[in-house]
Amino acid sequence: MQIQPDVHSIGFARRPVGRILVCAMAILLPVGTTCSSAGSVQGKSSGAALVDTASGIDDGSDGRNWPAYGRTYSEGHDSPLTEISDKTISRLGLVSITDLADVSGAATVPLAVNGVVYLAIGPSIVHAVDAASSKLLWQYDPQVFKVAGRRMRGVWGTRGLAYWHGRIYVGTYDGRLIALDARTGKPAWSVQTIGPNEENYITGAPRTFRGLVLIGNGGADSGNSRGYVTAYDARSGKQVWRFYLVPGNPAKGFEDDAMKMAAKTWTGEWWKFGGGGNAWNAITYDAELNLVYIGTGNGSPWNRNVRSPGGGDNLFLASIVALDADTGKYCWHYQINPGESWDYNAAMDIELATLSIDGKPRKVLMQAPKNGFFYVIDRETSKLISAEKFSKVTWASRIDSETGRPVENPGIHYENGPTTNFPGAFGAHGWMPMSFNRKAGLAFIPTSEMPSWYSDSTIDRRNWRPGPSTTNLATDGWDQTQRPESFGTSSLVAWDPVRQRKVWEVPTPGVYNGGTMTTAGNLVFHGLNDGNLVAYAADTGKELWRYDTGLAIGGAPITFLVGKRQYVAVVVGLGTGAMAGLGYQPGQLGWNAREIKHRLFLFALDGKAPKPVSQLRPRPPLVDDPDLMLRPDLISRGNKLYFQNCSACHGHAAVASGFAPDLRASPVRADPAAFNAVLHDGLLVERGMPRFEELSDEDQLALRHFIAKRVRDDLKR
Repeated sequence: MQIQPDVHSIGFARRPVGRILVCAMAILLPVGTTCSSAGSVQGKSSGAALVDTASGIDDGSDGRNWPAYGRTYSEGHDSPLTEISDKTISRLGLVSITDLADVSGAATVPLAVNGVVYLAIGPSIVHAVDAASSKLLWQYDPQVFKVAGRRMRGVWGTRGLAYWHGRIYVGTYDGRLIALDARTGKPAWSVQTIGPNEENYITGAPRTFRGLVLIGNGGADSGNSRGYVTAYDARSGKQVWRFYLVPGNPAKGFEDDAMKMAAKTWTGEWWKFGGGGNAWNAITYDAELNLVYIGTGNGSPWNRNVRSPGGGDNLFLASIVALDADTGKYCWHYQINPGESWDYNAAMDIELATLSIDGKPRKVLMQAPKNGFFYVIDRETSKLISAEKFSKVTWASRIDSETGRPVENPGIHYENGPTTNFPGAFGAHGWMPMSFNRKAGLAFIPTSEMPSWYSDSTIDRRNWRPGPSTTNLATDGWDQTQRPESFGTSSLVAWDPVRQRKVWEVPTPGVYNGGTMTTAGNLVFHGLNDGNLVAYAADTGKELWRYDTGLAIGGAPITFLVGKRQYVAVVVGLGTGAMAGLGYQPGQLGWNAREIKHRLFLFALDGKAPKPVSQLRPRPPLVDDPDLMLRPDLISRGNKLYFQNCSACHGHAAVASGFAPDLRASPVRADPAAFNAVLHDGLLVERGMPRFEELSDEDQLALRHFIAKRVRDDLKR
């Protein structure tokens, strides 16, 4: 069944974004205090009546369903199921394959409720698949590119969905939050969550709790962006509260006391740059304390020397912010990277547990953010318990246990010249979920080891302004003329959060892989960018099982029951900005994300389905433009323009992974009129190719020179 949106009946038209709706202004609490709810959501019954006990999101001890992004409120990406275990894993086999919509980008974590698997890929296209029969029950296409009417970063895909009382909730690229009937796929309501002139977009999964659905957004890398999270009534779609994550223009007043406090940590005219802090991924509800933890993003732009020229911590960038779940009032925060300048955001998943620390039980939250330190924080007091390096780190020597602040190495804000840092901007751990096995007491982190070079030597700090590009960083662009043989390495790390040490580590292919899922059967599953789904013994790291799906896995697997049979489900298909931007690593395997089928794989014990036919395709031949006499000045200009506008989709050094066409193989660029029609006029907007009307004829010529130079260099290889 194909469900198409009715633009008029479900409210796709943009509406002005209102101010935060709370009963009172936020009360600022000193570190070490707790924050409890003083009331319930307006118009709601008691919280107990709003628990979705049928799905198991509140408890989940039977493991029957996987009703939330991290399965339960604790976000552990763990399961108590044991039918598939280290003793039976050799019998695990393929049950079925379901082909999904013909779109690019399939890095997602599915849901499973009452035997139905729900997932979204590409531009937020939602699927419902019956696990027992592998039949596609319905498909809902919100027609993002047609409805949006503005530039979208379409390569990243939708990372996840939410479920609540018979409804599926999806956030779309263009900023809508849509509630769908889980049985039919028909929309119940739709709201526009972002303002008409904002550069923000949604790729992350909504979260549901106590009758609310909470959504954030991304956009700090794309232009003038100010982050916030918004809670809506799960039944009606009515806005209940909103919390901004960085302060706005002081002349317009502050939404609450938290923003007034945060503004004291900024300098200059930061609001003209947006500020950033977007909550594009990490949102965790704490049912024990009735708090919501928000993992916030990087600065907009990255460079603090521009957005806050007098320095300052710039709250609440790169922070974990605790809010009252019913009202959205500020309770406390912990800042991972004060003065964030490297894309070291804290948007990686936040997982909850009770750990024995010094012989006493402590309610903690755990995060392994981009910056390479594993944080264990007391979620009742906001006090740092410990933070140690889980990957190579050169930007700081340690985290001070008393202040909770990093001890930074000199010059890392590139205020005195270029610096090279480990980890790089893609992070020691990206958005792909880690998981926590409560029985083994271990967290499993998909880890990367890759540096980044930072400099603003060519930036006019006083006069820089964000433009309509995809990389408004206020830093020098990375050289796109050099094709590296390797960006770095990666591994799966098993981490003991109590002792803060690595227990085991196994190498993984390339530099970026999918997320993890762990079970009480002493297993941890990990999807790899070479197409293999691998199961390891959780306690030792011994590889126990491997299955080649034939296509990269960018999301994370889940497990659930249908009747008494345990299934493992995983979506395969190229996804995430890293796999796109670092294009040649997955692309060199011969995958073309625009031509291959993205698929849902289901496994169970004694599954006997045949292996899929390989989807590998030969890479298209490079196309030269022999009549173009290359000019060094245009090549240099095109190099910068390509980094700013093209590399996120078409790949570093113009080597594409297949999310978008490989421009080295495109005959379009040899025809200036055709090139202008696509790039400037937006001929392919509805197919996901943005319009770049700000690029002049001279800019377009520079891009053609740069790409032709890349072709000729690679033809010599």
